[in-house]
Amino acid sequence: MDPFVNANTPLAERMRPRTLSEFAGQEHLVGNGRLLHQLLQTRKLPSLLLWGPPGSGKTSLANILARSVDADFVFFSAVLAGVKEIRQIVEEARKKLTQKVSTVLFVDEIHRFNKSQQDAFLPHVESGLITLIGATTENPSFNVIAPLLSRCQTLVLEPLAPEHLRTIITRALTGRERGLGLSKLTIDDEALAALIGAADGDSRRALNFLETAALLTLESSQPDQEGSRVITADIVAEAGQNKALRYDPDGEEHYNQISALHKSLRDSDPDGAIYWLSRMLEAGEDPLYIARRLIRFASEDIGNADPHALQVALNCREAFHLLGSPEGELALLQSAVYLATAPKSNALYAASHKVRRDIRKTGSLPVPLHLRNAPTGLMKELGYGHGYRYAHDNPDALVDQEHLPSELKGQTYYEPSTRGYEAIVRDRLLKWRKILKQRAHDHEQNKS
Repeated sequence: MDPFVNANTPLAERMRPRTLSEFAGQEHLVGNGRLLHQLLQTRKLPSLLLWGPPGSGKTSLANILARSVDADFVFFSAVLAGVKEIRQIVEEARKKLTQKVSTVLFVDEIHRFNKSQQDAFLPHVESGLITLIGATTENPSFNVIAPLLSRCQTLVLEPLAPEHLRTIITRALTGRERGLGLSKLTIDDEALAALIGAADGDSRRALNFLETAALLTLESSQPDQEGSRVITADIVAEAGQNKALRYDPDGEEHYNQISALHKSLRDSDPDGAIYWLSRMLEAGEDPLYIARRLIRFASEDIGNADPHALQVALNCREAFHLLGSPEGELALLQSAVYLATAPKSNALYAASHKVRRDIRKTGSLPVPLHLRNAPTGLMKELGYGHGYRYAHDNPDALVDQEHLPSELKGQTYYEPSTRGYEAIVRDRLLKWRKILKQRAHDHEQNKS
């Protein structure tokens, strides 16, 4: 056992990589010739922001980088500490600098700091007193102040691939100093695949599940003739039964997944819609939030191409209100499949943007006099309602009169598509316009 690692230290901490040769994954950053590999060779370390999901190696990379420049590595949790602790670290960094020892300050979950707390780093990062390495699971462009963001290089870490997790698990099982090698444990192929799946790209989760599975195996199974025990798929299932998907209802993954759901619906892909909707539900998303987004989609991307789509989405919300989870979740799926397979049109959405643009541009244009009500004699004298023609006085209920302010005369906002029911609406409007155009032509002919 490594003398610097206590036997009671969790396996995930004991197996933390200390050099790039021990580090698995993130080849786009640590591979030969890549940025971090070059930084280690130059032994010059800029301030960095490491953005990636849990268990992707952010803390381990920070440790490895700090060791490469012989710096004092200070771990700092944005959850547990504040500005007071920052001042103490800065004072210690000044003292160490007199001894020609630089300080690398690793701030875990830096996105948890508010603006004033992040501001406290700025002068010391700028002066070079400390090298800042911030770790975040959230998009730093949303959660890190712009001045600090501009002084740090942002590196994006990805969830670990299955082959990387396999390497990490194998090392932990066979390692005799820091791993489980002395326990003589093996793992069958089915259990290994199950463990990798349960880890969901997170090395810490993989090692925590492995450690639990190892304890369960040592307690429940008998060794073979060589003294070894096998971790089975059943034991892995027991160890990982509380697995939770990566998701934050207020974070970027929430917006990524609702975007994926919306785009699957828009692209008429029911399978993608079912998958992303189910992923969100499994991760704990509020089903009523999803229902509201489906209602919005029915108007934004379908509209009058299928007028029933909005009613389906509204009924889906009411069904969930009545049934709750999990029974009501099927109504969400039913609605999503209907919306995905319905004809699409964004004509209403486009019209709303077009008309709002004109309203902002032209301001409060007055209602044309002929469209105004005239309930009093004074209003009639002022011309309110003068010249208005009542549509039902015509056999086809069509009149040729302007309904927009004179400054917008002839403007068209709603342009129906040729899909679904909206194709019927389009044909109807074209037919009406043709009738009115012919009627106007005949009127001019009669006048002449």
